[in-house]
Amino acid sequence: MTITLAVDAMGGDHGPSVTIPASINALSKYDRLHIILVGDKELIQTELQKNKYTNTRLSIQHASEVVEMDESPQSALKNKKDSSMRVAINLIKEEKAQACVSAGNTGALMATARYVLKMLPGIDRPAIASSLPSQKGTTYMLDLGANTDCTAENLLQFAVMGAMLVSSVTGNPKPSIGLLNIGSEDIKGNEVVKQAGELLRRSHLNFYGNVEGNDIFKGTTDVVVCDGFVGNVALKSAEGIAQLMGRFLTQEFKRNWITKSMAFVSLLVLNRFKKRLDPRRYNGASFLGLKGIVIKSHGGADSYSFFYAIRTAIEESKNNVLENIQKQLELEVPLNISSSENI
Repeated sequence: MTITLAVDAMGGDHGPSVTIPASINALSKYDRLHIILVGDKELIQTELQKNKYTNTRLSIQHASEVVEMDESPQSALKNKKDSSMRVAINLIKEEKAQACVSAGNTGALMATARYVLKMLPGIDRPAIASSLPSQKGTTYMLDLGANTDCTAENLLQFAVMGAMLVSSVTGNPKPSIGLLNIGSEDIKGNEVVKQAGELLRRSHLNFYGNVEGNDIFKGTTDVVVCDGFVGNVALKSAEGIAQLMGRFLTQEFKRNWITKSMAFVSLLVLNRFKKRLDPRRYNGASFLGLKGIVIKSHGGADSYSFFYAIRTAIEESKNNVLENIQKQLELEVPLNISSSENI
């Protein structure tokens, strides 16, 4: 299956110096991948020359503007109609690309994607989903920050999208769904979470029940659903703890010559431990709920990390994530999923 991706070459803190080497790496690993680099043509050509790269599976789409990382979504939407971000998303709508990858301004990317591509029928709001490391491999979590306030129906929609994402990319036909709460009992939580629990129990999904924060990394369920406020706090807390563990470990191994010797002996184990927790390998959050695949890379990503965002776009494109979400939504129609904003 041939896959064409539109890559916002100018997005992120580093722009072409990161996005282009990552694209070249992806092309070397996927024989049927085509990439359209979107951005300033001269800058892109200069970077390609630096990397001594020419390939017929790579093309350039010129865009004269760039959305700044601190620019408001409203400004980007109104004033940057020829930005690399906007043009890359337009390529999906024009069916010239199956997915878009950008490390640019998150708010602007979400607003532009929602404006250009529109929402899937039955989905009120897009959600940000990503994979996280767990004791059982990987746990997918959403929403990670797109919606600070949600209704019970929104959480059900997130569960449908998360389940179909996992089912599509892992082949698991019935991924388990956990609803993030302050306890496992059904009586725990606020009214929205309780109502969401009722909707999920009545759905066709494989609903496990309520899960707590530590269940995310135990891998208790394949998918964890929550509103964007809680999800973002949980994600940033996890990142902070991982950094703390790394720093403490380094300090202890550097304490004296004995511990330094122990570090040398343990180097192989330490490198494997570092690789398993390396956040760059989990880069690439999906904007679910749109009529197109849009993958957001971390703004400060290096080329190694941006490659994983490209890989996420490839996996979602070839495994028909959008079609599977739509099919599952049709099953949940009797639950009266709202689509009031879907106009």
